[in-house]
Order: sequence, then structure tokens, then C-alpha cells
Amino acid sequence: MLVKIVTFFLIGMAVLAMFGRLRLPGQGKLEARKCRDCGTYRIGKGPCRCKDKKSS
Repeated sequence: MLVKIVTFFLIGMAVLAMFGRLRLPGQGKLEARKCRDCGTYRIGKGPCRCKDKKSS
């Protein structure tokens, strides 16, 4: 009985690992929205906040 439970647990963990490696559509867009200098996500069309701080 215990071996059966452990086997199902390990199979479940393997399935979750496969879904974790899955690339979802739209993730490329999110990576493109990151600032190249500081790595934060940019919101809107203006420059990143780190560039505003450097200029002031």
C-alpha cells in the first residue's frame, strides 16, 4: 500500500515537472518588456524608471 502511494506521488511530481518546463505562449512578450539595464518590467511606452533616475 505504501509503495503504491509513493509511486503515485512520484508520477504526479513528474507530471508537474513536465508542465513546469512547458513554454506558454506570450512569455516571449513578457521577456521583451523587461528593461535591459535593470531587469524590471516596463509598463507603458515610455523609458524605464532607472533611465529617468540616471538623467536627474
